Amino acid sequence: MGTLTLIVLLPLLGFLLNGVWGTALGGRAMGQRAVAIVGCVLPLLSFALALQACMQLARGGWAPIVETAYRWAQLGDSGFDVAFYLDRLSAVMLLVVTGVGSAIHVYSIGYMAQDKGFGRFFAYLNLFLFFMLLLVLGRSMLVLFVGWEGVGLASYLLIGFWFDDVANARAGKKAFVTNRVGDAGFLLGMFLLYQGLGTLEMDRINAAFAAGQAGMLPASLAGVLLFIGASGKSAQIPLHVWLPDAMAGPTPVSALIHAATMVTAGVYLVARLSGLYLHAPEASALIAAVGVATAFFAATIALVQTDIKKVLAYSTVSQLGFMFLALGVGAYGVAIFHLVTHAFFKACLFLGAGSVIHALHGEQDLRKMGGLARRIPVTFVTFAIATAAIAGIPPLAGFFSKDEILWFAFASARGGSPWLWAVAAATALMTAFYMFRLLWLAFLTPSRMARDVEARVHESPPSMTGVLVLLAALSAVGGFIAVPHFLEPQLALPPLHESLLAAEQPLLWISVALALAGLALAAALYAGRGERARRLAAALTTPHRWLLGKYYVDELYERVLGAPLVWLSDRVLLRVSDRLLIDGALHGATAIGRLGAALLGRLQTGSLQVYAWFVLIGIAGALWWGVRHV
Repeated sequence: MGTLTLIVLLPLLGFLLNGVWGTALGGRAMGQRAVAIVGCVLPLLSFALALQACMQLARGGWAPIVETAYRWAQLGDSGFDVAFYLDRLSAVMLLVVTGVGSAIHVYSIGYMAQDKGFGRFFAYLNLFLFFMLLLVLGRSMLVLFVGWEGVGLASYLLIGFWFDDVANARAGKKAFVTNRVGDAGFLLGMFLLYQGLGTLEMDRINAAFAAGQAGMLPASLAGVLLFIGASGKSAQIPLHVWLPDAMAGPTPVSALIHAATMVTAGVYLVARLSGLYLHAPEASALIAAVGVATAFFAATIALVQTDIKKVLAYSTVSQLGFMFLALGVGAYGVAIFHLVTHAFFKACLFLGAGSVIHALHGEQDLRKMGGLARRIPVTFVTFAIATAAIAGIPPLAGFFSKDEILWFAFASARGGSPWLWAVAAATALMTAFYMFRLLWLAFLTPSRMARDVEARVHESPPSMTGVLVLLAALSAVGGFIAVPHFLEPQLALPPLHESLLAAEQPLLWISVALALAGLALAAALYAGRGERARRLAAALTTPHRWLLGKYYVDELYERVLGAPLVWLSDRVLLRVSDRLLIDGALHGATAIGRLGAALLGRLQTGSLQVYAWFVLIGIAGALWWGVRHV
């Protein structure tokens, strides 16, 4: 068994062990300690093997490593292999998924210690990691699609983990259904590529477009269809609605989905098929427009949210929009760079929020926090570092990756424009503001906690704070990892408009000024007890209500899509198709059978004389038929 195959299968083994012993037997057969060892050690082994595989890739001159597990199917001359593919791009993703994913597993030991579903939780986490590794390492779009659907299944299980609460179960269902809408586009795009090129292996698809062998295949149509699938997984407008509700699951699930796994799948897909998108300018323009619109839209909603996890959720939607903006203007390596830095600081932020919730015994409302900086200092310091990173304060990680996105949105010859930069820059300002608003409300304002809650505030255990310190360190120095330049031999940076090159330095200073302006505005509005912010909200009642209601997109979907579908299901499919046609036909056949049985039953009298008359009538009838027809 090869190294890549083993990397993928180790988390699956953890799922099977914890799923059978840790879950089916209620955790008693193994105990929490054994469940935690299996659940964490196997992902850590995958991370160690990932490091080994990457070193092997470097020693081989970065030539891709292909490892075939087995032949899946043979259709005529075409064969479909379960094959794993490691190159520069998948190596970066592999290290992020296994590294950050393993850290979240370790954090979960402390966070879920008191939960009765401890074994089931770790089984689901391992399953999630298995499918994400299948997605990242799959050479073929078919293998990638298995992982793609698998992370959808695992997210459904984890978001609805506390399914005793109906709201949690509905959130899991919402995520599952919304992603199926996007998957329809993915499948159509995949079918179109196979029909045109005769292969689903992504390196061969890119090579075919690079060599001009795609023929009459409509690249933009295929690109748009695949982007629909990516929009579902990566929560872009109009398929963004599932991601904020995904907060219903335990906080480590939120961190895993938002930082290291599921939502990055769409970004990875577009970057992986960059050869296609370089020949699909219309699709790329659509990706850039949707990305920047999503980034701005979600940032405005995050400005006023009061649930600590909801702020971070809309922040994730917004940051994903930044990544798609970079993809749309041809800066594929820059998008992956922001994906990496985002994995560091967003995992730290979500797990830091989990530490706050843990300290406050389940409280998530920012209006009922405050004064936590001294009470939980490790959580505060790490959260502050990650906040500054996502806000773009130099020299932290988010500054470098976000500044490069802004620059290529402005100057790229593959669709960059000043208006894209302007919208993205406004979004960057809002990002800095709402993140420092969160920091002030949770940690720096006077306490608004209930007395019984405040009396029991405590720092999280080392299994949680240790992970926070690690992720905060990566959030601080992660920007110095030159991801775009590392990926440039595979994902070349786009050419620039020469007339705009002189603007690079001024735009850099504007980016820094926007981050500092967001910090200053948050400090000014929320200093003390936040009276200025309350007066501003009262003066802007209507906009504040719309933002707090998230533009009522969910309500619109419910009226335009949900209610008509319920009516169609009830009045047409249930009452007419099911009850009248299907049930009616079955009940009618049953009634005919009963009537026939009742009539025939009356003939069974037990009288020999009657039976003799039946025989004579039968003989007479047979003779009459013979005379007439023979």
